[in-house]
Amino acid sequence: MAVVVIALVALVAVAVLGGLHWYVWRRLVRDTTRAWGPARITGTAVLVAGPVLMIAALVAERGGAPFWLQQVLGWPGFLWMALAIYLLLAVLAGEVLRPLLRRLLERRGRPETAVEAHEAPDSATVPAEAPEAPRSAPSRRLFVSRVVGGAAAAAAVGTVGYGTYGVLRGPSVKRVTVPLAKLPRSAHGYRIAVVSDIHLGPLLGRGFAQKVVDTINATQPDLIAVVGDLVDGSVKNLGPAAAPLAGLKARHGSFFVTGNHEYFSGAQQWLEEVRTLGIHTLENARTELAGFDLAGVNDLQGESEGQGPDFGKALGDRDTTRACVLLAHQPVQIHEAVKHGVDLQLSGHTHGGQLWPGNFIAAAANPTVAGLERYGDTELYVSRGAGAWGPPTRVGAPSDITVVELASKQA
Repeated sequence: MAVVVIALVALVAVAVLGGLHWYVWRRLVRDTTRAWGPARITGTAVLVAGPVLMIAALVAERGGAPFWLQQVLGWPGFLWMALAIYLLLAVLAGEVLRPLLRRLLERRGRPETAVEAHEAPDSATVPAEAPEAPRSAPSRRLFVSRVVGGAAAAAAVGTVGYGTYGVLRGPSVKRVTVPLAKLPRSAHGYRIAVVSDIHLGPLLGRGFAQKVVDTINATQPDLIAVVGDLVDGSVKNLGPAAAPLAGLKARHGSFFVTGNHEYFSGAQQWLEEVRTLGIHTLENARTELAGFDLAGVNDLQGESEGQGPDFGKALGDRDTTRACVLLAHQPVQIHEAVKHGVDLQLSGHTHGGQLWPGNFIAAAANPTVAGLERYGDTELYVSRGAGAWGPPTRVGAPSDITVVELASKQA
């Protein structure tokens, strides 16, 4: 029964995907070309190959295909995922512009040909002895389709290109000050570099990891918090890519908690690998620092392996007169943090939506998408993350590493 349900869901997903691509093909290819010439054939080939490569990239990553194959399929497949989103949005926006442009041309008196170009009869229906008709100027409909379609394609390609450049150049640094009532004066100004969602994988590798390390070290933090989704793949494939993390430098060291993607990639192996890089793991655990407690809980995805978050183990026996900072990958864990008297929770997971308008979807599933918000007596800070999952692209949600400066209200 489960197999049947999965098959039906897959069938519906493929049908929807095919329908959306057909709509984009119709507007960008069929409506902008006269007949089955080189332009229409090329456009059709691109709009068929794109979704095929996208599905292949997803299946290769989730199915554990050879790493080289994931890399080969990943770039075109995942970039097409982003491009398809913005082609669709641009074409939809073009539906609003199309009638306005037609009216403008009508007022300016642009002539309409007797027969629409894309409705011209195929050559197969023309008698062999008929002389070749002179090629007419584009009709008003064809002209409008080409203008709107060209603008839509250019907008989509430009958006994805800029968004990809933003990811590949590395995350920027944000700075946030968070006052904590229980923080002693001696800990005033304590700086925690928060990095989440690096997503090392087939597309973002060792070079990207080194950029992240260099950016963090340049902030000279007191402590580094890596709050999950470090990798998308096995230690065997990505161990060399993660190696630069051994170069992280902070006065009180670096700490790591799992994200949901670690449980897709061999969480136990990665926890061991992270420790070999000199990073402390907080697996439902707590450590006492000068001025406050630092705790961490496993990600919710760990429940599938019997390794889910255990707030009681991490926080149950602590001195509640001390300030407590909690590392928890998903913002939804804030509700348990409030119950356990946490002063500040540091999270990631959302990517800030990554690809607009994905922020609206992220907002439906998370209490906070990005930034600082207060829940009861607990502050929640959510980073947009340093990398990207799927397309190495961000639109409207720039990547970041955040330096959270703790402030004592007694200072």
